Amino acid sequence: MRVPNSVVLPVGTHVDCCREEEVEEKRRDIMAKIAAMLAERKSNLAHFINNLEGSEEPEFYVDQWERLKEMENCTLTILKLVAVNCTDHHDIKKLEDTILEHVKNEELFPEVVRVLPPVYRQVEVAIVDIAQSEEMADHGMMDLQYLLSKLSQCEHLANLGRELLQDILRYLHRIGLVVWYEEIKHLESTVFLQPTFLITMFKLLVRYRLVQQLESIS
Repeated sequence: MRVPNSVVLPVGTHVDCCREEEVEEKRRDIMAKIAAMLAERKSNLAHFINNLEGSEEPEFYVDQWERLKEMENCTLTILKLVAVNCTDHHDIKKLEDTILEHVKNEELFPEVVRVLPPVYRQVEVAIVDIAQSEEMADHGMMDLQYLLSKLSQCEHLANLGRELLQDILRYLHRIGLVVWYEEIKHLESTVFLQPTFLITMFKLLVRYRLVQQLESIS
């Protein structure tokens, strides 16, 4: 909601736990709730803006007013929800095809055709090599500065600077090759070169139907 011109693809999982008629019913319910949430957000922003404009000394609230107006101009495009059975490879492939189809839609993403500098590809290849090397720990975590020093050992990346590396990491994070939580203070200096490790860890911590599983143990 804070990113200008965002495109959101809702995905409903656990289709295998529902009857066929339930899937469509839940799809309509979810889309209706999203529409209501967006309408409420628009109404709240308008209310806050009106309050600031109607205050006795509006000049003191210019910064707040400008931030609210920016948020008001952040439009969201909500695509049709995709229902997925995560245990069915065919459904996963269907989701992948749907995402690729939307991403290639230049009406949704006008900047989809953009040529990246060669150094982006060079860093991407070098990071894959590091992640797959024998010295890389299974968790795939690496200090940002140490990663920079490792990459700088490559002849064609000797002049790679920290600022450029951070730009490239943002791109690699967006495409899912690495995970870098730069907005979290305690994690901003750590790069996860093996995103699958995080998925495995979260699966251990966050379990579907955990309460029922625990209660079934005698």
